[in-house]
Amino acid sequence: MGYEQNSLMEKKIPLFIVTGSSGSGKTFVIDELRKVLPQFNIFDIDNLREVGISDEQQIRNVWLRIARNTAESGRMTIICGTAMPWDIEKCVDYAYFKHVYYLNLHCNDEIREKRLRERKWPEEMIQDYKEFAKWLVDNADEKYSPPMPIVDTTVADVTVVANQIKEWVLQYA
Repeated sequence: MGYEQNSLMEKKIPLFIVTGSSGSGKTFVIDELRKVLPQFNIFDIDNLREVGISDEQQIRNVWLRIARNTAESGRMTIICGTAMPWDIEKCVDYAYFKHVYYLNLHCNDEIREKRLRERKWPEEMIQDYKEFAKWLVDNADEKYSPPMPIVDTTVADVTVVANQIKEWVLQYA
């Protein structure tokens, strides 16, 4: 039993999180990411909300458990969804990963407003998420280790964005 646990710990692999404020393109890029990184399992963090799970920490715990099980089979995972390091570090399965890397998808305020208005979001929420997007950019170097790269989705084609994410992932995979 002890040998099996040590063996598992030696095989730790990284976890990748593509984060960003709402409207930045996290869900939109998933299909293209699956095409350019078929060797990875790629999940949308919001899928659990669609089946009625609303507790944010429970959602993070479930996704890290899935990523852990995926890692035990030798495959790496990319989770697309808003997630902060201090919340991910609280997850039961956090210690099973070699490192958790974050990349921020970002767009300018005008495009974010347009995308969120198309979703019929209230103005107050739109303003809150614009402020959160600014916080992510302002803190990418300070709050993330290594510093969190930023991919601008304002006008970039989804294929270009997916390939930028691929390049980032492969440097740590």
